[in-house]
Amino acid sequence: MRLFKKRRKRRIETTTPPVPVLQTERLVLRSFDENDAVDVYAYAHSNQVGPMAGWAPHASIEDSRKTIRMFIDGGEVWAMVEKKSGRVIGSIGLHKDTVRSIGGAKELGYALGETHWGQGYAAEASQEVLRYGFEELAAPIIGVSHFPTNGQSKRVIEKLGFSYEGTIRHAQQLPDDSITDIVCYSLLKSEYEEQKK
Repeated sequence: MRLFKKRRKRRIETTTPPVPVLQTERLVLRSFDENDAVDVYAYAHSNQVGPMAGWAPHASIEDSRKTIRMFIDGGEVWAMVEKKSGRVIGSIGLHKDTVRSIGGAKELGYALGETHWGQGYAAEASQEVLRYGFEELAAPIIGVSHFPTNGQSKRVIEKLGFSYEGTIRHAQQLPDDSITDIVCYSLLKSEYEEQKK
């Protein structure tokens, strides 16, 4: 009699359809897989990444696995895979906008490993997700936000052509229990189409 069963590789079962595969010059944007946990942990354990996106740094690979399961279950987040290395270097999501009541409104969000900051990856991935949101999902508007301390994200958002809407003061409690404002932007489909000309 065997005391322990041999562990099999687990597949995550979900009823949410996976996000479609999207490609840019340097990136493949695809659904997360549980096998991505090591790559996710490599960037998500940093004290510089999570807090800029509103979440605590991952303390273990198990934290990364839980996050991946949440991404897969939600069906709204892509893994940013660098073509050159084949590694997951960040995540990008296009979620239902919970602030706007008009149908189809979306909100963009992303996190990128700090070793890839300042190289245009966030803007490159965002441009493709915006194209998908406006052209394939027919979103009428896409919002995005950042914390006041995240100057790099502000530069990405401005480069993408978003318009500043305002700052929500005292908007979110962070994992360290501090309270922060949220700086909000949006891009209308008509503005996106004008930028393409």
